[in-house]
Amino acid sequence: MTTEQDEIPAPDNLPPGGPAPVSAPTGARPPWVTDELIARWCGWVSRDAAESGSTEPVTALAPFDLSPVAAVPACAPHDVEAAVAGARAARPRWVESSPGRRTEIVLAFHDLLLRRQDQVLDLIQWETGKARYHAWMEVAQVAGIARHYARRARHYLAPRRVRGMVPGLTKVSEVRVPKGVVGIVSPWNYPLYLGVGDVLPALLAGNAVVSKADEQTPLTLLWTRDLMAEAGLPAGLWQIVAGPGAEVGTALTDAVDFVCFTGSTATGRTVAERAARRLVGASLELGGKNPLIVRADADLAAAAAGTVTAAFTNTGQMCIHVERVYVHEQVHDAFRTELVRATRELRLGAAYDYAADIGSLTSTARLAAVAAHVDEAVAKGASVLTGGRARPDIGPLFYEPTVLEGVTHDMAVCGQETFGPVISLYAVASDSEAVGLANQGNYGLSASIWSKDPREAARMAARIRAGSVNINDGAAAAAGSIEAGMGGMGDSGLGRRHGAEGIRKYTETQTIATQRLLPLGPPKPGPDAVRTFVRRTNGQLALLRRLRVR
Repeated sequence: MTTEQDEIPAPDNLPPGGPAPVSAPTGARPPWVTDELIARWCGWVSRDAAESGSTEPVTALAPFDLSPVAAVPACAPHDVEAAVAGARAARPRWVESSPGRRTEIVLAFHDLLLRRQDQVLDLIQWETGKARYHAWMEVAQVAGIARHYARRARHYLAPRRVRGMVPGLTKVSEVRVPKGVVGIVSPWNYPLYLGVGDVLPALLAGNAVVSKADEQTPLTLLWTRDLMAEAGLPAGLWQIVAGPGAEVGTALTDAVDFVCFTGSTATGRTVAERAARRLVGASLELGGKNPLIVRADADLAAAAAGTVTAAFTNTGQMCIHVERVYVHEQVHDAFRTELVRATRELRLGAAYDYAADIGSLTSTARLAAVAAHVDEAVAKGASVLTGGRARPDIGPLFYEPTVLEGVTHDMAVCGQETFGPVISLYAVASDSEAVGLANQGNYGLSASIWSKDPREAARMAARIRAGSVNINDGAAAAAGSIEAGMGGMGDSGLGRRHGAEGIRKYTETQTIATQRLLPLGPPKPGPDAVRTFVRRTNGQLALLRRLRVR
């Protein structure tokens, strides 16, 4: 096994340790975004301007150059209560509207989103610093969600006939009724996909929605709310609040009928506890420390390319991104060379175009956390195969895609979620060892297996504790399959987005039973009538057993 970094040749014309920039910062604010437009979008923040005037506005910093993005009005707890009340008041008309009308609005939104995607791509890049292609992935995912649920909502929510207590006499159906007002708390790393992808099925299920805009990315959500209004969404049905999570998010959790939260495991526990005290449901997609396994029979070039995509998409700021790579020792050295070469070929850039493969980290806190994990690992003996440093020559929050080797259990990067462009490479002696290591820790969100034997890989997948396992793909195959559920096990969360559960979770099951001809019970009071009824019913139960009636 090779261990020296200089034994892996770097591509020509690159600075030592990582890629050169493909573009320099071109200024953070997109030129088409005027103060008038920002004011219009901010008008969707549900707040009492008179009573909330003392609340400091939310002003994020643009990752490309750390300039202020825009001042967005912040809400107080009473604003959240008013927003929930307003959403609740708007909901009855929405419930009475036909499913076809709801579908028309969502499909109109789908069409508008695709036509005006360049606007939201600019906003996503401005607020997050991600590469434009990674921003486009959000547009594609939300369009897919809109189309899928617009076409499948009626099927997912259709009444279901079930057997009654007395066959032929008891008619029973299960129907789904909306929860009421759904609260959605979404994070900054995917402001369109996570901010809107959960809103659409909630609305189609007949609910009203109150969303908390993340402090880093409020404009993306507000732009989308403006677009939904243009698509025909009734006023008041989708409300947006903004402000600090500890204050605004808590008030939202304490007021709504169901909570959909995406974020850290620590905050998810708090949300779940507050919801449980009120006996309301919660769906939680939380953290991950996702493994990728390269079997001895894998196509190494494809596996390396897939690992790079799974690890460094969105600059590693993705809950399902890969952080641990387990490679069979028979192919470890060859894979290591392929992986480092593919990583060094990535292009970093800060501009509103498709020239860059990798964008910026989103905040100074993210940069500090990523650097701390890498620096501590190196100080304790880990080797940097490529990357491992910040790139202020490109932008203030850029950090090179990094591959580590020699990581041990006493290093934070081994078991804690890094949430940045850093992966650790490990050699394993067998598939069983790889599965055992993949299952270490309390997370269980996503995993990946690379092999030329899909059947054997599928057998391995069944032994991995993760909500999704991708075979010969890093993470996108499962996440992009909207008809399949997406979520985690263990500390990675509760519930699922996408698929049937992604819309049914916003409903309650109600049983409607109609009794015909004969009552369920003795026809009249008195011991003789009761004994006769019991004897006859016992005979009927025995007959049903002999007939194998379920």
